[in-house]
Amino acid sequence: MKIAMVSEHASPLACLGGVDAGGQNVHVAALSAALARRGHQVVVYTRRDDPNVPRTVRLLPGVQVEHLSAGPARPIGKDELLPFMEDFGNELARQVRQQQPDLLHAHFWMSGLASLRAASAAGLPVVQTFHALGKVKRRWQGGSDTSPPERIGAERLIARTADLVIATCTDEVRELRSMGVSDGRVEIVPCGVDLTLFTPSRTPVGAAARGSGNRPARLLILGRLVPRKGVADAIAALAQVPGAELLVAGGPAPDQLATDSEAQRLLALAAAHAVADRVRLLGRQPHTDLPELMRSCDLLLAVPWYEPFGITPLEAMAAGLPVVATAVGGLRDTVLDGITGRLVPPRRPDVLARVLTELLADPPRRLAMARAGRERVLAHYGWNCVAEQTEACYGSVLAQRRLPRSLPGPATAGRLTDVTAEVAR
Repeated sequence: MKIAMVSEHASPLACLGGVDAGGQNVHVAALSAALARRGHQVVVYTRRDDPNVPRTVRLLPGVQVEHLSAGPARPIGKDELLPFMEDFGNELARQVRQQQPDLLHAHFWMSGLASLRAASAAGLPVVQTFHALGKVKRRWQGGSDTSPPERIGAERLIARTADLVIATCTDEVRELRSMGVSDGRVEIVPCGVDLTLFTPSRTPVGAAARGSGNRPARLLILGRLVPRKGVADAIAALAQVPGAELLVAGGPAPDQLATDSEAQRLLALAAAHAVADRVRLLGRQPHTDLPELMRSCDLLLAVPWYEPFGITPLEAMAAGLPVVATAVGGLRDTVLDGITGRLVPPRRPDVLARVLTELLADPPRRLAMARAGRERVLAHYGWNCVAEQTEACYGSVLAQRRLPRSLPGPATAGRLTDVTAEVAR
C-alpha cells in the first residue's frame, strides 16, 4: 500500500533530531515507521520550515519525508499557518498526482483541509486524525485560545467529509458525536509507545534514584511548560506531601529557563508554597534520555486540565513507572484507576496530594501498578499493534472506495481561505 501521510506543522524529523517535538511529531514518525515495517510505502508531507533542509529526506527504509513550500521557510506557530495552507494544499495536490498513493492520512485539522482538496480530483480517500479538537481547546482555554476562528467549523466539515476519522480515545468519539459525526464514520485507534526504548529497570521503582534511602521520593512531570499541563497544581499539591521532590522535564532548553515566563511563574509559585527547594525544572530533555529519567522516579504525574490523548503516561507505564493522572480525555482510557495508577479530578491539588501521600507510603502497591502498567502497554499500545489497527482502517476505506462528498478538486476549487471562512459562518 502507498500511503500519503500529511502532517503540515509536525515533521517526523523533529522527534528524531532532538528538538522539543510534541506528541503529533512522535506519532507520525512512529506510525510511519511501523507501517513501513509491515511492508507499506509511506511518504510524509510536511511544510518546509528551514531553507537548508533537502526537499526529500529518506527517514528509513520505506519512509521518506517531502518538504512542501508554503509560506516562508522558517518556523511558524501552528496557529499562524492557515494563510499558507492554500499553497500547501496546491503543492500536495501536485505531489498526489505524481505519486498516486492509495490514500491520504491527514494529521491535524489544517492537514485535513489540504488533504481533502488534494485528494478529491484524484478520487482518493482521506483518513483523518485530529490529535486535538478546537472546540475542546476553546472550552478549556476560552479567551486565551489562539486557534484561528475558522478551526471549529473546518473540523466539523472535515469530520463529515473524510472517508474515516480515526479517534485516539473514547472521549474524542463522544466529542465527534456532538459535532454530528455518526459512530459509523469513526474508528478508535490509540497512540502508541516505543517498547524497545521504554523498558523497566531491573530494580524496584524509584530505587535507583534513592540509592540507600537518603534521597527523597521523586515525582516526575514530562511535558511542555504551558498552564493547561497542570504543573502549578502539582506544585500546590507538593506543599502537602512532605519528603518528596518534583522534577519537571520539558519546555525550553535548560539554558533558556531563566528567561522563560512560564518557568519563572512556576518557580515563583514554588517559592510562595515554600517548596522551592523541592522543585527542579530540568528543561527540554532528549527523548532517548527519558527512560533513564523515568526509572529514577517513583511516580509519573500527568495532571493536565484537558488532554486529547497523552503519550507520556504510556511511556511511563512501558518503563515500569506507575502513573497518577487527571481523569480527562485519553488518560481515562490508558490509565486504569487502582490497577496501573490512579486517576484524580483535574485542578484539585488537595485530592492529588492525598493520593500521592497514599502511594508513596505503599511501595508494594506501586510495584504492582508498575507491573500491571507494563503488561497493559505490551498488550495494547505497541506501535506494531497500533499500525495493525490503522492498516485495518485503511483496508476498510479502500474497500468502500467512497469519494469525498463536499470539497471540489484543485482545478475548480475556490480559495482554501474562502472555504474555511464559509464553514466558520
